[in-house]
Amino acid sequence: MNSGNHFVWEYQPNLSSDSRPLPIDASKHTTEEKLSFVPQILALEEVPAFLPDDIQPSERLPMSIGGIGIDQIRADFPILKRTVDGNPLIYFDNAATTQRPVQVINRISYYYLHENANVHRSGHTLARCSSSQFEAAREKVSAFIGAAPNEIVFTRGATESINLCAQAYVKQLLNPGDEIILTLLEHHSNIVPWQVIAEEKGAHLRVATVDQTGQIDMAEYAKLFNNRTRFASFTYVSNALGTVLPAQEMIAIAHQNGVSVLIDAAQAVSHIPINVYELDVDFLAFSGHKCLGPTGIGVLYGKSALMNAARPYQVGGSMIADVTFERTFFHKSPQKFEAGTPNIVGAVGLAAALNYLTDIGMDNIAAYEHKLIEYATDTLSTVPGLRFVGMPTRRVGALSFVLDSHSNDNVAEFLAGIGIGVRAGHHCAQPIMRHFGLEATVRPSFAFYNTFREVAKMGEALRYYSKPL
Repeated sequence: MNSGNHFVWEYQPNLSSDSRPLPIDASKHTTEEKLSFVPQILALEEVPAFLPDDIQPSERLPMSIGGIGIDQIRADFPILKRTVDGNPLIYFDNAATTQRPVQVINRISYYYLHENANVHRSGHTLARCSSSQFEAAREKVSAFIGAAPNEIVFTRGATESINLCAQAYVKQLLNPGDEIILTLLEHHSNIVPWQVIAEEKGAHLRVATVDQTGQIDMAEYAKLFNNRTRFASFTYVSNALGTVLPAQEMIAIAHQNGVSVLIDAAQAVSHIPINVYELDVDFLAFSGHKCLGPTGIGVLYGKSALMNAARPYQVGGSMIADVTFERTFFHKSPQKFEAGTPNIVGAVGLAAALNYLTDIGMDNIAAYEHKLIEYATDTLSTVPGLRFVGMPTRRVGALSFVLDSHSNDNVAEFLAGIGIGVRAGHHCAQPIMRHFGLEATVRPSFAFYNTFREVAKMGEALRYYSKPL
């Protein structure tokens, strides 16, 4: 990527108010199913133009991030060039997984073509090279979140990282009647691991509530701590609502009560700068595929003293210092928690992804996305019958909504038919859905390679779809 000039656009959309698209194979659907998106099936040549390529916002908005043109950034993501059923792809499912820039794809290919060997075993050239790249990836991750390399454990993803912390460290702290504090905003991956060890040890979960905007009630959160509290875990950013939690304040409250904390940063790591030392967090988990990296690689950060006090999570090769049939001695962390052959190329690819984010600048990304999600909120608020679920004062990454008289699945299918990918469902966050009296929502989720033009197109599509048949 090369730096470019900072440009803005100014354009008035010229869509006619009655422009309506042809349904996706509408002959398969009935009006009652709400999948016939027009009141009657029109011949293709009778369908008015819908979502032309030149639709743009009517206001002046940024077209660069940190001096790099958004089109230059998008050119790094090959998948964004594809079409879906003849429509340009608009990918608004970034909370599920992000897309990968060509720099990451090429780095993975280069590793397999030139560097592939197992790590920390042999002394030949390829083995030394592979081991060096693997440890360089650990150094990159540590620098990205403000940690030390020996505090970074590679895992399969945030889910395994949370399970590792639960099983290796927290479980041994628990006695019958002890408590673990969570919040209503958690992904299932930050509920079930704690539920399992609590059941095994006779402990209990306590849950911090949220208000109607989807924000944590901090006064109630503070009251949950008592002399039976052994651990607390919460998400940095809600995957369902986009709520940014006041992490530093919540950690400070826990520490004032002598309680260690894990942050699930899966939905934060690609959106906002993170420094674990400034947060003073004890453990932090995230997944590579949520921040432009490969699937199957994740990170658990843990303070060295706590990680070395933890029990091994899995055992086998690489994590041992010496083995006899009478006794085994383990390495210190992080090797203590990396049994067997690790996902070497996953770590290398993750390092390339974090280099890409660093080159643009996380502060620059956060500033651009702040404007993008503000614009998305304003744009979708004009759609008749659209109701947001949760309206936190600080939000990144995602919006959740329902559309009156339309099922969530049908809204998502309609958008998919014109190339716009969103998620409809409970988002692996059923407790917060049910707090708002729902089983599911529609969730568009954004990344820095998304544009205001794409948001404008989604807004026009939803305004069309919300019209009564």
